[in-house]
Amino acid sequence: MFFPFLILISQDVPAPAEPPRFAQCMDLATGDPAQGLANATKWRSEGGGALARQCEGVAYANQGRWASAAAAFEQAARDAELAKSPKVADYHVQSGNAWLAAGEAGKARAAFDAALVTGTLAGLALGEAHLDRARALMLAGDSEPARSDIDKALENAPGDPLAWLLSATLARRTGDLKRAASDIAEALKRSPDDAMVQLEAGSIAAAAGDEANARTAWNRVIELSPGSPAAESARKALAQFAVAEK
Repeated sequence: MFFPFLILISQDVPAPAEPPRFAQCMDLATGDPAQGLANATKWRSEGGGALARQCEGVAYANQGRWASAAAAFEQAARDAELAKSPKVADYHVQSGNAWLAAGEAGKARAAFDAALVTGTLAGLALGEAHLDRARALMLAGDSEPARSDIDKALENAPGDPLAWLLSATLARRTGDLKRAASDIAEALKRSPDDAMVQLEAGSIAAAAGDEANARTAWNRVIELSPGSPAAESARKALAQFAVAEK
């Protein structure tokens, strides 16, 4: 489940105007990450502060250098805090997402903790931060605190299909198939053509002994994204029925 490196500004806090150099740097960081990194590093040496660090983080991310991206976003948070910027929490969230992409659940959780403890996130931004921390907790196998964060995410970001998907997945893993079925239905309402949602729908149906709906969902995954890892998982899952029929 990938995440975009968007500039998320906390609700109720006006965002300061950004200099033209920021847009130029971000364009390079996205279109030509190597040049973007060089540009951001030069800008940082000239006093670019948190915005230059953010641009560095985006350039690293677009090169798949997740640990370096996380460190850049973390430094951006420190610089933003010194500058009394309202974007401190947002940088911590970006750092946490980079650590997640690096497979570092513990470091990701620490970053999301730092974002939430600022107390500046509200509404959708707050819900997404709880959802991100739940992802880190699930990666680490910490089901109970993950459930608490997912429930807060559903309260603050009920329109996000990923929140319902993760809630359904966690419910299935903990044996609560009734909730799993209810939550995956909500995810399907919001994102019926998402291969990951259909994959989980099939897993939940199979866990409940509903072979017909499991087959339907897993075949839908293959239709939606035939060459993806999700489709490969769906094919392997469907093979269990072929074995059972022999």
